[in-house]
Amino acid sequence: MCTCLTLARVARLYDQMRFQTLFEGRWIFGTLVVVGLAGWWFGWNWLWIVALLLGLFCINFFRDPDRMVPPEPDSVVAAADGTITDIVEIEEPEVLKVRCKRVGIFLSVFDVHVNRAPTDGRVSFLKHTPGLFLDARLPDSSLKNESMLWAFDGPKGTIVVKQITGAIARRIVPWASLGDSLKKGDRFGMIRFGSRTEIYLPVDAEITVTVGDKVKGGATIVARLP
Repeated sequence: MCTCLTLARVARLYDQMRFQTLFEGRWIFGTLVVVGLAGWWFGWNWLWIVALLLGLFCINFFRDPDRMVPPEPDSVVAAADGTITDIVEIEEPEVLKVRCKRVGIFLSVFDVHVNRAPTDGRVSFLKHTPGLFLDARLPDSSLKNESMLWAFDGPKGTIVVKQITGAIARRIVPWASLGDSLKKGDRFGMIRFGSRTEIYLPVDAEITVTVGDKVKGGATIVARLP
């Protein structure tokens, strides 16, 4: 019975794998394979067991399941999996340069780390900013950490998304390019390990989530546009 349950879990995890996402972890997986083989060769059981456990953790981290994207044209979906940490009105200084509603999402190491377009739109702005690697749960991380800023020009206006690194996540991987047209829920990049993603919305947008909610990128509606 236990074997059947384990095989079923492995099968479900396999269904959530995508080559593009797994490829981002190639050096991690390669290193763990070498360490595991060295532990097996020299008879250091503890070493290959640690490598195996870390490998399973990384496979779980790099999972990338398909999502059912809400079809409503006025809906804005979460740009990442995670927990809503803050919903505030704040100035967006680089793209829109107006006051916006910002929805912050914290991604733990157990969340899917693929980022998805919050709405249909063309990538009209893309900027990488070097910075620190503070804990992504800290308020200062939004301003001081390394980040990637995106703008999506859609039929109902421009939505801005900010990918922010964390203390563990130190690499932002863009998959889309300036000028690309994406559908709502399309993958546009990922952040490796714990991090933060912010969505900047018009002040008259109706927010449909609250602080503490768990959301799924490309599937959970976080706001509705007027």
